[in-house]
Amino acid sequence: MKKIFIAIVAVMMAVGAQAQYTKYVDPFVGTQGFGHTFPGACVPFGMIQASPVTGAVGWDYCSEYVGTDTTIWGFTQTHLNGTGCMDLGDILVMPTHAGEKVNNDATSYYSPFKKESETAHPGYYSVVLDKPQVKAEVSATPHVALYRFNFNDAKDAAVLLDFNHGPAWNEKQYHEQCKSCELNVEDDYTISGHVNNVVWVNQDYWFVIRFNQPIARTTYLKMARGEKGERVVLNFDMKSKQLECQVAMSSYSIDGARKNLQAEQTTFDEAVVNADKTWNSYFSRIVVDGSEEQLKNFYTSFYHALVQPNNIADVDGHFRDTKNHPRQMPQSGVYLSTFSCWDTYRAAHPFYTLFVPEIVDPIVNSMIEFAESEGHLPIWGLWGKDNYCMVANHACSVVAEAYHKGFRGFDAERAFNAIKMTQTKSHPLKSDWELYMRYGYFPTDSTSAESVSSTLENVYDDYAAWDMATLMGKTEDAEYFGKRKEFFKNLFDPETKFMRPRLSDGSWRTPFDPAGLAHAESTGGDYTEGNAWQYTWHVQHDVPALIQLMGGKKAFLDRLDTFFTTKLESTLADVTGLIGQYAHGNEPSHHVAYFYAMAGKPERTQELVREIFDTQYSPRPDGLCGNDDCGQMSAWYMLSAMGFYPVDPVGGKYIFGAPQMKHFKVTFPNGKVFEVEAKNLSKQNLHVAKILLNGKPYKKNYIAHEDIVKGGKLTFVMK
Repeated sequence: MKKIFIAIVAVMMAVGAQAQYTKYVDPFVGTQGFGHTFPGACVPFGMIQASPVTGAVGWDYCSEYVGTDTTIWGFTQTHLNGTGCMDLGDILVMPTHAGEKVNNDATSYYSPFKKESETAHPGYYSVVLDKPQVKAEVSATPHVALYRFNFNDAKDAAVLLDFNHGPAWNEKQYHEQCKSCELNVEDDYTISGHVNNVVWVNQDYWFVIRFNQPIARTTYLKMARGEKGERVVLNFDMKSKQLECQVAMSSYSIDGARKNLQAEQTTFDEAVVNADKTWNSYFSRIVVDGSEEQLKNFYTSFYHALVQPNNIADVDGHFRDTKNHPRQMPQSGVYLSTFSCWDTYRAAHPFYTLFVPEIVDPIVNSMIEFAESEGHLPIWGLWGKDNYCMVANHACSVVAEAYHKGFRGFDAERAFNAIKMTQTKSHPLKSDWELYMRYGYFPTDSTSAESVSSTLENVYDDYAAWDMATLMGKTEDAEYFGKRKEFFKNLFDPETKFMRPRLSDGSWRTPFDPAGLAHAESTGGDYTEGNAWQYTWHVQHDVPALIQLMGGKKAFLDRLDTFFTTKLESTLADVTGLIGQYAHGNEPSHHVAYFYAMAGKPERTQELVREIFDTQYSPRPDGLCGNDDCGQMSAWYMLSAMGFYPVDPVGGKYIFGAPQMKHFKVTFPNGKVFEVEAKNLSKQNLHVAKILLNGKPYKKNYIAHEDIVKGGKLTFVMK
C-alpha cells in the first residue's frame, strides 16, 4: 500500500514484524461501564476511527457505543477514545433494504444485532445486522474508512448516508448541531461534500465517498425541525451481493479528501492485513512474559494509547489552523490533534517519549503551530480547534518534557515562546494571569474556574516553564516562573493540612468539607472532578516541600494512610475506581500511590499498585474503572506493570513501584534493548527486596529516562 502514513509507519514496520501480538488485543475492553471506548477499526494515530453506533445522545455515548446495547444505528468515521464529552461521529453509513419504500424517519433504518455476531481486532470490525440481513465489515487506513457489506438479497440493496448525525448531550442538540451541509453526486460511483457542525468544537470536514457498484437512485430524506444536514438513501445497480464503500475525509478540502483516497487506495482485504501489520509492529516493541489475562490487558492498553493523537493533515500535509486558514506542515506533513492534555500529560506522553519516540517531535511541532495560530498551546485540542475543557494547560508539560528528555526535532525558541505566551497572556477562558499574579492563587470569590484545581494544575505548568527556561539558560524567565512554581504553598492550610479554597482577602472559604466532591460545570465548587483529599496531593514537582508542609515524613505517611482508608461516597461519574478517597478512575489521583515510595515506605506503594491492578483493570468490556481518557488509564497500567511511574513527567524520573509481570523486553527504534526482570514474582511475592541495574545494586527510588533509553537491564528481586 502506497503512502499509508508518514515515516512513522515505515520505522515501525522495520521492528519485529514476525511475532503476532494483535491477537491479545480486545477492542471491546472498556465499551461497558465508564470506559467509553469503541470497538471499530483504525490505525495508529490515524484520522479515521470507523466504528458502529449504538446510541448518540447523552454522556454514556461519548464514543457512540455501549457494549450492552443490541441495536446499531449505523457506522461513523471518527470517534473519541475513552473521553467524557461528545463530538466527532462524522458521516453515518448504514446498509439497508430500502426497496421502493423510503422512510423519512432515520430511526427506521436502525437494526438489531446479536452480540455473538460481533468480531473485532486491531484494524477490523464486523457484525451481522439482523434487519437488513447484511454482514457488515469495517477496516481503515489513516484517512479512509473501508466497508464491505454482504447482502443476502442484492436486488434490494441500499445505503443510508446521514450527514446530520453526531453524538450530542440531548435530543435538541442532536438535531441542530449541523450548521451547513454541501452534497455533490459527482458520478455513478462517487459522492463528495463539506459539513460544518458544532458540538464541542466548531468542526469543518470534507469528504469523498466511493462505491464499487453504480448508484441507481438517490433519494433525499426530509429534514426534521432544526436540521441542516442531508440524509440520503442510495439504491444500487448491484452486479453481485457484495457492496464496498470507501469514505475518505479531510480537514482541508474536497480535493484533499480525494488525494487521501487516491494515496491510500487499496482493497478491503489488503487494508485489514496492513492495519494488523502496522499495529503489530508497535506492539512488538515490548515483549511481555505474563499470563493470558495480563497479556490481554497490556496489549489492549498499548492499543488504546495509540488511537490518538490523530493526524488530521492530508497526505500532502495540508490542514486548516484554528482560524480556518489554509496551512501546510513542512517536512513530516503531520499535524496532530486530539490532545486531552489534562489527562495524558501524566503518563501517556511519558509513555510516548520512551516507546514511541518518533511521534514526540511531531506532537510538539503540531502544538507550536496551534499556539502560534490560537495564542496559546492546546488546552484540549480537537480537530485542530480547542474546546477549552478542563483547567490549566498541560501542553506546557508535554513540550517541556520533550525538551528535558533531549528531543530536538523542533525549534526550541518557538516552543518555549509558546509556553511563555500560554502562561502569561490572559484569555477569556480560565487564564486570568493578572488575577493569578496579584494573589499567588486563584481566589474562589473572583473566578468561575475551579479555584484550587486551577491554581495547583497551573503551578505544575509554571514548573514546566521554569524547567525549560533553566535548561535553555533563560535566567530572567527561570526566575519569574521559579517564583510561580511555589504558589501551591499559598493554598495549603496548616491547620486542616488540606489544599483549601481561599478568598481574595486571604481568608479560607467556609464551610469546608474536604470530602465534598465538586465539578464546577454542574455543581459549582473549587475542585475539578474531585475534592480536597485528592487535590492536596497535587504537587508532582516538589514532593519534599509537600512533606515539609505536612509536618515531616511521618505525618505525610500517616496522612496518606488516612487518604487510602477513608471511605468516599462518590456521586460523580468522573470519580470512580475508589480505594478510600483515592479515585483511580480519574487522573488527579494517578500519581499518589507512588508518594509512599518517595517518603521512604516503598512497600506500601508496591501493595497499592498490586491492589489497583487486581481491582481496577480486567480484559472485559467492563474492565476499566473510568474513562480511558485518550490512553491515560492504559499508559498508567503499562508503565506501572513495568515497575515505575512518572510522578513528575517533566523531570524525567520514573519512581519505582513493583513490576506486575515477570519479564519485559523493549526494543527501541534505534535497536537498543532494555529489559525489566522480576525474579521470584508471584501472588504472594509482591514486595521488592532489592533492585539491580545492569547487574549492580541500585539504591535510588527512581530510574532516569536516559538510563532506560540507552538500554540495559533492570532487575527487581521480589520477596
